[in-house]
Amino acid sequence: MSRTFALSIVVPVYNGANSVGALVDALAGLEIPGGHEIVLVNDGSPDNSRDVCLALVRRTDVPVTLVDLARNFGEHNAVMAGLSQARGSFIITMDDDLQNPPEEVVRLFLHARDHRYDVVYTYYAEKQHAWWRNLGSRFTNWCADQLLDKPKGLYLSSFRCMSAFAVREILHHAGPYPYVDGLLMQVTQNIGRLQVRHLSRAEGRSNYTIRRLIRLWSAMFLNFSVMPLRVSGLLGTGLGALGGLGFLVILFEWAMGRTPEGYASLASAILLLAGVQLVMLGLIGEYLGRLFLTVNRKPQFVVREVHAPGAETERSRPASLDAPVR
Repeated sequence: MSRTFALSIVVPVYNGANSVGALVDALAGLEIPGGHEIVLVNDGSPDNSRDVCLALVRRTDVPVTLVDLARNFGEHNAVMAGLSQARGSFIITMDDDLQNPPEEVVRLFLHARDHRYDVVYTYYAEKQHAWWRNLGSRFTNWCADQLLDKPKGLYLSSFRCMSAFAVREILHHAGPYPYVDGLLMQVTQNIGRLQVRHLSRAEGRSNYTIRRLIRLWSAMFLNFSVMPLRVSGLLGTGLGALGGLGFLVILFEWAMGRTPEGYASLASAILLLAGVQLVMLGLIGEYLGRLFLTVNRKPQFVVREVHAPGAETERSRPASLDAPVR
């Protein structure tokens, strides 16, 4: 796909009918050297976000493309669908809730372009999220420090800017559980950061529930590292050594003519070992399940229609596991 814009702005939309219009209007008014486009991805939103986005495609002065997914696939899958349609030399992803001020888009774009970064992540002096969201974000970033090859202290924000090179490379991944930040860490270490403002939600509440956050965390935890399996192996080795030590103690007591006692401790040890074994089996089963779904070509996303200004509706096929969608 030829590059015709300096910047593409990809916005996944879910329950965003009341906010996406104001966001697009603000983004359309930005002065971007080289021009910009907006790519909206309707992620199976249950409200009338699709109709609102269609109206924006028709009336907005800057080019707006709507990627309409067949059902809800999740934020990172929706972002990948939007990236597959973006035509900018740089691509910014942001949420539809207006918590990232649109005027920060220009700063982010110029910072990435002028410093020749492949990726620039934003961070905030103060996040306007609920306490449990902030706690979950800190935990996820700590896990990313341990599992991903990312610079220490780098905050992984959904408000990020990527070069066309980085986007082209991560789109080679077509598995059903994408984690955009993990893919970027596999592609490049030429990463910058920029502090931006973070606003309170204009209305409504976050679409991220505890369940969605756990699903996102598991995508990062299981898809981009084998460290959990290594930790399981080390834990099994340690418990095996502890069991061997206990056997020697029992053997020593028997040799000294004392009847080994301790039914409670024996039962506790059995329960502990059985629990650890089940956890390990569950972890291995999760890896195998994801591998099974990938081999059986579970789609990363399915595009029902693509609406672009001045063009007929384009129907697209599911993301392929053989080649990127560009």
